[in-house]
Amino acid sequence: MTRAVRLPDGRAVMLAPDVLSLLHCGVLAVESVRVATAPGLIREVETCAADLRQLYSGKMPAEIGALQEARRLYRSAGIEPTRHRPSSEALLRRVLKGKPLYVINNVVDACNLSSLKFLLPIGLYDLDRLQGDVTLRLGREGEQYAGIRKGAVNLAQRLGLFDQAGPFGSPTSDSERTCVTEQTRRLLAIVMATRAYPLAAMRDNLDFMADLFARHCHGQLAFSACLREEDAAC
Repeated sequence: MTRAVRLPDGRAVMLAPDVLSLLHCGVLAVESVRVATAPGLIREVETCAADLRQLYSGKMPAEIGALQEARRLYRSAGIEPTRHRPSSEALLRRVLKGKPLYVINNVVDACNLSSLKFLLPIGLYDLDRLQGDVTLRLGREGEQYAGIRKGAVNLAQRLGLFDQAGPFGSPTSDSERTCVTEQTRRLLAIVMATRAYPLAAMRDNLDFMADLFARHCHGQLAFSACLREEDAAC
């Protein structure tokens, strides 16, 4: 049995049986976004980065409590997070090394800021480039996709996102096929955590992201829900 939420356009976002007891995901759909640059958002990112450097300076990742949720997510799916890092940890490591985050565009930058705030991996996709329903499950042998600015991302026995055309995302990297471009107008964002992650915290995460997309990307919230085993939506 799967648990699912249904987007306004009728498509479902589902947890497959092999991850049903492992995952708690926040699902956000946003419409009417305008992909551009946003100086105000860049300043928010820089402020967040400075705060994180002050908070975690000199600490190893294993000593940062807020990183452990994403690491537990990986281990629950049989993935060693020190070999295949959650995207949120990769962002934090860059910040703690004193390196600026890449400035891509307002939509991607808002997602990266959210990931730094929550320290959870977030998948961000152009909703109009997805085909049919979306399923989160463990990948099978041979399943892979072309990552953004990288080669093939292997999903065998790893957590991935799939639509009717195949795999397109994971907690580590998103795909070229469904990435945000200047033509993007509708977004699907999926925040990934373990089943034990509190509902109230996930709701707050989704509210934070929706506010960023509204203030910096002209986005209009179309859908927001939590997806986990006991309750299909929150």
